[in-house]
Amino acid sequence: MQILIIAVGKIKDKYLEDGIAEYTKRLRPYVKLNILEIPEEKKTGNLSPSQQELVKDGEGTRILAAIPHDAESIVLDPGGERWSSENLAEHIRRGEISGRNNICIIIGGDLGLSARVLTKSTIRLSLSSMTFTHQMVRLLLLEQLYRACKIKHGEPYHK
Repeated sequence: MQILIIAVGKIKDKYLEDGIAEYTKRLRPYVKLNILEIPEEKKTGNLSPSQQELVKDGEGTRILAAIPHDAESIVLDPGGERWSSENLAEHIRRGEISGRNNICIIIGGDLGLSARVLTKSTIRLSLSSMTFTHQMVRLLLLEQLYRACKIKHGEPYHK
């Protein structure tokens, strides 16, 4: 299974970098993982709603260009479906069985994702009703992917 995570922005905190590195290492036996950072659009001050849409569109253009043509695209969206870790494990398992070996998971910037990116996605997934920084979401996503892999392989970790 190949998983590409497309994330807007760079990780700025050492503790998040360390956690991301740890879960990336833990995932190696289970999946081929790549993380692609898309540059954030330049922003200054308080943006009007139309300026916010322009920012999201600029980031969205770069995101859409980076999605592999044969990948299932999943966007992380606060209004998306809520899955359990077991649901995620089952989704990955079914994908492997059906021959779908390429998943692209998209994490937007601090303003969210453009409508074009949301429309292009196969699945809209919410990690929580709570709000997290888009940088922290990357670590949470990697932990959930690792947990799903452990569940899928019947290995201890997830309880």
